[in-house]
Amino acid sequence: MPAPPRRGRRKKRPDWLLGLLVAVAPRLISGVLWLISKTVRIQYVNADNLFARWARGDQLILAFWHNRVVMMPIACQGRGRKVCIMNSQSRDGEIATRALERWGVRSVRGSATRGGAGGFLQLVNAFRDGYDLAVVPDGPRGPRYAVKRGIVHLGKATGAPIIPVAYGATRRRQLRNWDRLIIPLPFSRIVYVVGEPLEVPRHIDGEEAEALRIELEQRLKAVTAAADARTTIDPQRGVA
Repeated sequence: MPAPPRRGRRKKRPDWLLGLLVAVAPRLISGVLWLISKTVRIQYVNADNLFARWARGDQLILAFWHNRVVMMPIACQGRGRKVCIMNSQSRDGEIATRALERWGVRSVRGSATRGGAGGFLQLVNAFRDGYDLAVVPDGPRGPRYAVKRGIVHLGKATGAPIIPVAYGATRRRQLRNWDRLIIPLPFSRIVYVVGEPLEVPRHIDGEEAEALRIELEQRLKAVTAAADARTTIDPQRGVA
């Protein structure tokens, strides 16, 4: 039998096309987010403690999954908060950085695999400059819904409580990528669910850090399940 044809390597996109993508994509993303923000109805669940902390001027670490990033800028908009997040050093990270900048969100660059230590220090410095920190503990490449230990060390270094947050949407599209990214559609109802703060002591050992990592993962999964349950469409009863 003849050997099957070899698959050719994926052609590299020309530099001018990549440059155009990086220049245009953030504007498109920001425009779509603006359109969604003007048409959705937003509901907050268990958020009184979070809003009270913000009213006192407390600085916090907001933790949410990678597939729930789309609507997070809207949750902080108009509340007078300075927010900083770490994006990867990839092209996608550059696009996200430029898009978030249009929403007043500062970005530092790094990830668990590239520039992680430098990104961590930049986040700590941003906290010292008065920023809340937004952390995606399963990003940028997963596994999905698995918290990495870096966020616990960030809580230890800053002394800030970690607040788990998730949202669900009654009308949405879910991509078939590694994280199953959720994109709310216009005219949907968005429900943000806030979990109980996780306090990280200044002096903890490795076992204690691992226990806190597991606890945060469980709390994030719980608020995610609660947000999804409140926005799932039941054919018999309508939206939960």
